Amino acid sequence: MLYDELLKKRPGVFALLDPDREPDLDRLGPAFPHLTAILVGTSYLKSRNLDTFIEQIKSLTSTPVLIFPGGANQVSSRADGILFLSLLSGRNPQYLIGDQVRAVFRIRDSGLEVIPTGYLLIEGGNYTSVEYISNTRPIPRNKPEIAEAHALAAQYLGMKLVYLEAGSGAELPVPVEMVRAVRRSIDIPLIVGGGLKRFEDIQSRFEAGCDFVVIGTLIERDPDSFKGFIEQMKGLR
Repeated sequence: MLYDELLKKRPGVFALLDPDREPDLDRLGPAFPHLTAILVGTSYLKSRNLDTFIEQIKSLTSTPVLIFPGGANQVSSRADGILFLSLLSGRNPQYLIGDQVRAVFRIRDSGLEVIPTGYLLIEGGNYTSVEYISNTRPIPRNKPEIAEAHALAAQYLGMKLVYLEAGSGAELPVPVEMVRAVRRSIDIPLIVGGGLKRFEDIQSRFEAGCDFVVIGTLIERDPDSFKGFIEQMKGLR
């Protein structure tokens, strides 16, 4: 099972690639083998070429590709698995259960490995795309107990992962204190993403107890710095 293989590689780094931004995959390719997994997803999917985008990635690496869906239409059998997200931090039924119901038969027929994931949006210092698109408010960054409660609810609902998300292009990452509080309360693996611009940001979140970090905007804008991150990451494993 892909899920079990990912857990063996903790602490790990996921790269989030947005097909709508058309990242230079050939330039990024040399770093792919050093990643734990590659996440593919977008808020809009303007390009309509999700299959092609995933095929291009898989032609460059054997690193697992997971779909990180922004909507019910983001399903592709070309990937290895899908994070079956429920936006538990909000109260918009579309992202709690609506899109999930719309997508289930396509997911079943795709043969993808499904990884149920409790998705929690955390205030990141600016108004992010996911906040706008989902029409939900993030958990305040100074309220770790609220994140803690939602994360524990995710575990009790049977989720296999909890994802604390500050949002793509966030000015501030998820606070260390919040990561630590959530880690104390849950037994399932914890992902932290958004606003992680420096190696020190990553290191401190691992020390606080997260299992995986997600880097997105930095990879697409500065692949060379990303490769440096990966080299430094080797020292944490």
